[in-house]
Amino acid sequence: MEDISKIDTINVGIVGHIDHGKTTILKRLSGKWADTHSEELKRGITIKLGYADAIVRDESGSLTVDPKSKGKPIRYITFVDAPGHEMLMATMLSGAAIMDAAILVVAANEGIKPQTQEHLIALKAKKIKKIIIVQNKIDLLSKDQALNNYKAIKEFLKGTIAEDAPIIPVSAIQGVNLDKILQELCDIEISKPDKNEEPLFLVARSFDINKPGTSIKELHGGVLGGALKQGTLKVGDTIEIKPGYSYKKNNQYHYKTVKSKIVSMQKGNYPISQATSGGSLAIETELDPTLTKADSISGSVASKKGVLPEITENIKIKYTLFEEVFGTGKHEAVEGLKPNEMLMLSLNTSITVGQVFKTYENAVDLSLKIPVVPLKGESIGIARNLNGHWRLIGFGEII
Repeated sequence: MEDISKIDTINVGIVGHIDHGKTTILKRLSGKWADTHSEELKRGITIKLGYADAIVRDESGSLTVDPKSKGKPIRYITFVDAPGHEMLMATMLSGAAIMDAAILVVAANEGIKPQTQEHLIALKAKKIKKIIIVQNKIDLLSKDQALNNYKAIKEFLKGTIAEDAPIIPVSAIQGVNLDKILQELCDIEISKPDKNEEPLFLVARSFDINKPGTSIKELHGGVLGGALKQGTLKVGDTIEIKPGYSYKKNNQYHYKTVKSKIVSMQKGNYPISQATSGGSLAIETELDPTLTKADSISGSVASKKGVLPEITENIKIKYTLFEEVFGTGKHEAVEGLKPNEMLMLSLNTSITVGQVFKTYENAVDLSLKIPVVPLKGESIGIARNLNGHWRLIGFGEII
């Protein structure tokens, strides 16, 4: 099997409004459907984060992801398929925490929709600056209609983080211009990992991969899925996971840090013995799989023992609010933060709710319902409950 540790790796999110073709584009780019949960397949939408991967190869001057190709490997891409439905914004924000770059999909026959706006602003909140715009479903329009839609997208992007982003017209169903997307993904500059940094692994999913009836001798330990943002991890390393797992005692939830040894690691279907930053990563541990089943440890952070700060239920953040609320289809101004109001906070891959208990100029003290690992400088998405929906209203960072 190919040693992908020697190939440049990038983690790319696919975001945009529901039904604009994100999952179909992912299937075309990777050869895999990211939706694996039966409920997702039944409803036809992405509920949890989906993952897929592909090796892009140069075959006689053209790029391909055909697994049968013998061409020179150019880049290993792991894709994160984020949900587009407005009710699943929290999941999209968690996914954005592990993205190096993003593809924003706009259906040419429908144009800019509320979640298109909301997802673009979420990428800004999570400091993702490498963005490719895919104008999908051009096969459903005439040339003039497609050009008008292109101009509308260009106008929408003015003044945003994606103002200068390439816009690629494609038909995912017909397979038109997908090679242009691959070229743009391969042209994105990747910073070389600093192997001297302490490892920082963001847990986006956690699993029990054992099938019912598996014998004790053949049981696998709990598996963590996510992204190594910095540093190096090796098979055999002992890692510490915070906040870890939760349990209820005297009607209160408590959180316990867990430690475990890395048994094996994989990027996609490729086993590796050492991981550096870039791309999605699955880590098999010695943890009891009941601790990791059903995403029970997702939102945690892992590193070597003694590296991570203590978890906390009280944080102070400096913040910037957007001028208007996105995702509603209306132009509503964002009001200032108020004492005692509840906010949804997206920090790394974790989602928590915080109550404002003190405000300053562009800063606020918050008491959290679920504790977090307070990594300084990490971008936090801030959402407010408006008419029963969490709407992104700004971003900040821990101080």
